Amino acid sequence: MSEEFLEAQKALAEARRMAPPVAPSLERRRLRAYLAMLLADVCAILVAGLAAGWLYEGLFPHPTAWLQAQLLLPIYLTIGLYNATYSLGALEDLRFALGKAMQALLISAALLSFVLFYAKTGAVFSRAASALAIVIAGGAIALVRLATHGVVARIWDGRVSNILVIRDDGPEFTLPGAVVADAADAGLDPAAQDPQALDRLGQHLRNRDKVIVSCSRERREPWAYVLKASGVTGEILSEPAHSIGAIDVTRYDAQRQSALVVAMGPLGLRARAVKRMFDLAIAGPALVLLAPVLAAIALAVKLGDGGPVLFVQPRVGKGNRIFPMLKFRTMRSGSADRDGLRSTERDDARVTAIGRFLRRTSLDELPQLWNVLRGEMAIVGPRPHALASQAGDKLFWEVDARYWHRHSLKPGLTGLAQVRGLRGSTEQEEDLAVRLQADLEYIARWNLLRDAAIMLRTLLVLVHRRAY
Repeated sequence: MSEEFLEAQKALAEARRMAPPVAPSLERRRLRAYLAMLLADVCAILVAGLAAGWLYEGLFPHPTAWLQAQLLLPIYLTIGLYNATYSLGALEDLRFALGKAMQALLISAALLSFVLFYAKTGAVFSRAASALAIVIAGGAIALVRLATHGVVARIWDGRVSNILVIRDDGPEFTLPGAVVADAADAGLDPAAQDPQALDRLGQHLRNRDKVIVSCSRERREPWAYVLKASGVTGEILSEPAHSIGAIDVTRYDAQRQSALVVAMGPLGLRARAVKRMFDLAIAGPALVLLAPVLAAIALAVKLGDGGPVLFVQPRVGKGNRIFPMLKFRTMRSGSADRDGLRSTERDDARVTAIGRFLRRTSLDELPQLWNVLRGEMAIVGPRPHALASQAGDKLFWEVDARYWHRHSLKPGLTGLAQVRGLRGSTEQEEDLAVRLQADLEYIARWNLLRDAAIMLRTLLVLVHRRAY
């Protein structure tokens, strides 16, 4: 591991030494609970079919009762996944959980009966056995929900989400189970538009599911602005919204307050899980398959001038948090620009001979596959920028107020802007503006097929570039 990498890690550790302890991620806890409920529901429906056939027909297993349970199961799971049967609300509210599960069961039973009727196979199945199976399944699913809420209450102390309340000269506000932070004591200033200040805020918001800000009227706009780039649900308390009974707000009746929802994470839980699985499915095998190439490049860089193999540069990532991005070193030892104060130019004297080849073929970016595995980057997303990057004579965030919003998703190895040919130096402000527009378009319209298409287009561009 290079000395530069270790130095960068030490610098980041020192910068965050005074930061608050990172909140444990409760998203994994929720995922385990959802999966446990789903598997228990599967068992409940299948066992209900077997039990109904045995109790009513005296056969075990009864072939038609068993078949009907198998036909009911995928319909129930499909409805359940779409009607919030497996959701945060189902873990927090027992009545909500029971209502959604029973709704999914009854709708799926009705749909199955409808299909069997029009397929003219209804006579094959016993209506009495079918009704008995639904009753048994409903009772078993209700027991699953009771057991789940018992586990949440006793083992997890009822905590299934991380909520942070930030007080910034606003009305007094407390919420059971929420962590409270004073903006002044924690050094949180939404009006401070620089990477270090936003990284400090990002560390407070790491693993949070919701942040509620209680601030003065004058501070609402700056807070709304930075929360839109946080990647979490952001709310700002509003006394007028509560007094007039405004809709499309979150009401906290026990506290006699309402909050304006000003930010939402761009991707839901399922979308984030799918995107992460896509990243792991690409980055893991790629590192294994490209290991000989990585070793050869590392040897070539080392033999070039004897300097370190890797160049580590702090970049702005998801939630405006700073992370160490890895690249193969392409500049002469001692000429590295960790803050990106000077963009690389054509025929730049600082770039080594092997570095020119690596830059031309983008092979210098391959170590970022490790950043992907560590969860700091994604395969596809807005490209991370150096802290002091400029367009014209302005810092990136001075060109367009929406710049920080591009960090609501993880940065990527490639992105929509790159496949559109928007790469290289940003000599004019317009160079950043068109890239920013592409990044915001990608975030607003994300889907997995688009990620796959961008990755394939990137590979085609690289192959074409190497051919010339």
